[in-house]
Amino acid sequence: MKQIKIDPITRLEGHGKIDIFLNDEGEVANCYLQIPELRGFEQFVVGRPIEEMPRITTRICGVCPEAHHMAAAKACDDVYKVKIPSAGKKLRELLYNTFFTADHTVHFYALAGPDFVCGPDAPPAERNILGLIKKVGLEAGGKVIGLRARCQEIIQTLGGKKIHQVSAIPGGVSRGLTEEERKKFEEYAQYMVEFGQFTFKIFEDVVLKNSAYVDLILNGPYIHQTYYMGLVDENNKVNFYDGKVRVVDPDGNEFCKYEPKDYLEHVAEHVESWNYLKYPYLKKVGWKGFVDGKDSGVYRATPLSRLNASDGMATPLAQAEYEKYYETLTGDRSGKKPVHHTLATHWARIIELQYAAERVMELIKDPEITSQDYRVLPTEIPTEGIGIVEAPRGTLTHHYFTDEKGIVTKANLIVGTTNNHAAISMSIKKAAEGLIKKGVEITEGLLNKIEMAFRAYDPCFGCATHTLPGEMPLEINIREPNGDLIQSVKRF
Repeated sequence: MKQIKIDPITRLEGHGKIDIFLNDEGEVANCYLQIPELRGFEQFVVGRPIEEMPRITTRICGVCPEAHHMAAAKACDDVYKVKIPSAGKKLRELLYNTFFTADHTVHFYALAGPDFVCGPDAPPAERNILGLIKKVGLEAGGKVIGLRARCQEIIQTLGGKKIHQVSAIPGGVSRGLTEEERKKFEEYAQYMVEFGQFTFKIFEDVVLKNSAYVDLILNGPYIHQTYYMGLVDENNKVNFYDGKVRVVDPDGNEFCKYEPKDYLEHVAEHVESWNYLKYPYLKKVGWKGFVDGKDSGVYRATPLSRLNASDGMATPLAQAEYEKYYETLTGDRSGKKPVHHTLATHWARIIELQYAAERVMELIKDPEITSQDYRVLPTEIPTEGIGIVEAPRGTLTHHYFTDEKGIVTKANLIVGTTNNHAAISMSIKKAAEGLIKKGVEITEGLLNKIEMAFRAYDPCFGCATHTLPGEMPLEINIREPNGDLIQSVKRF
């Protein structure tokens, strides 16, 4: 049996490797995605005051600290059973949609875009953000940098820091927005909305007008029929900060819709011995292994999933693109027919980018956004709390138990990427099976097309790896300079 190793896999947050095993006929016998790193925050936070969670858990990841900041803050609100003022909620949501705009921009242009703009078979030295800018022009690069700079300024103002934010606290936020800041950020919001339209133009010219890319999306080995999860508002429209979690089946029918407090009635977590990352699944369907279809409890929680789980977008420009997306891929503008094409997640992501930018504009124009009534003091005895937001990579759940003094006694985190772990593993295997055939030369470009299967999910493995016991298996080998083994110390 022959082994092909992709180690490390590239253009993702965190670390991972892929092992592909071929049989004697040169066909794929099996394929494993392994995550060799560990984040032990479910144990780190035990013994800490609950109000520290929005500050501590941002350290899980420097890519999306805003997501953990908000999920933890909402869980803190729930622990103290406090309802935050309307202005406080809007300030949180303003920060959060600004973050979404910036984060989706990074993935589209720096992580995913090179595969399409430069080509999946382009040399690695060219298949990166610099190669992309060379293809689309310096103007595009300048727009990306300009967008990021504006978003970071808003985030720093509202969050207290550009990364590892500190402003969301139990009962609201620690500071408001001045009228002078609001006026400046309204100009920034206009830039963000126009940037979304600019991004669609690039996507139209580079991807949709390239028949080979469209064929890769529609007919390549990147299709799975799964359940889809996403947060929706009272009208079943996509919402990143608040609402209920909605799950639809592979046919687009609503399977369940639940409030954050009820998540354990619907989601369970499976564990494999060879990986630190857990495999969530729908409890009422059950874990059936790494298979898709209606009889499998595997679900996805991605931009594609959020669109499938919703009835549309809550802003006009994003809604227009939503309708075009579904009409192109399913023939139905309503979105009632789910999109199952994994690579179409990139298209869904820029629809979300447009929505986030428009939502920033709505919030920055809201007269209440400069209100000084942005926090109430908690008075209830702390107990247990759950907070859910949509992270860019999927539904993010923070669940804390405390004693009567507010000291954390237990924590459970289901991170955005964790939701997609089973589906990512399945997508990688299916891509490998579809691309590696007897007599086919194994090139770097072919292996990159296998990596494209996970890249669509924008995974953050550094963020997603947690363990309830809080202990990481470890083996240390001490050797002589000539390589002879002196001592081996193991912890399993």
